[in-house]
Amino acid sequence: MITLLIDEALAESGISLSSIDAVAVSKGPGSYTGLRIGVATAKGLCYALEKPLIAVGTLNAMADGMREIVRSRKSEVVSQKPEVDNDSILYCPMIDARRMEVYYGLYDSGGKEIHAPVAEIIDDHSFIDLINYQTIVFGGDGAKKCEAILSDKKNMIYMDDFNPSAKYMIPLSYRKFLSDDFENLAYFEPYYLKDFIAGKPRIKGLM
Repeated sequence: MITLLIDEALAESGISLSSIDAVAVSKGPGSYTGLRIGVATAKGLCYALEKPLIAVGTLNAMADGMREIVRSRKSEVVSQKPEVDNDSILYCPMIDARRMEVYYGLYDSGGKEIHAPVAEIIDDHSFIDLINYQTIVFGGDGAKKCEAILSDKKNMIYMDDFNPSAKYMIPLSYRKFLSDDFENLAYFEPYYLKDFIAGKPRIKGLM
């Protein structure tokens, strides 16, 4: 379906494939299958059109989106804490990695990476070195696991209304485009962060 959606988006915006300058893709971490499909499609377009490929970290883009919402005070959760200084907030986007794990990273109010993306099981000792003095905003489908365990920590804010979107990739992608920060089409691979573990097929006859 992804190529059909691309056609629809181009038609709606009045842009032709031949007129684009580059293709940006979310490189991960995230769903193994989703990353493979997304990156393969982006690389195919770049190869056919002879356009450069831009790769944006999924968690980086999510953190940008979370900051945008906090700064505009559109999030009810955050607006209920007017004493919070926007410039001192850390942002922790989280993606559900299953098996009780999450992918997460930490970013400051300027977008600087404070903690590189990791796959980790959240327990009551997570963020222990930060939560006593630092306000942390959590968002993404993995944040629900964190909220269930660390809901009693006063310096933690949960954005239940936050949903990842490709629009949060735009500023990061544009900056990379202006600086000619492109990927090698032949060798670029998604950022899986952890090894793929195949499950048993559920279709009868494929066991």
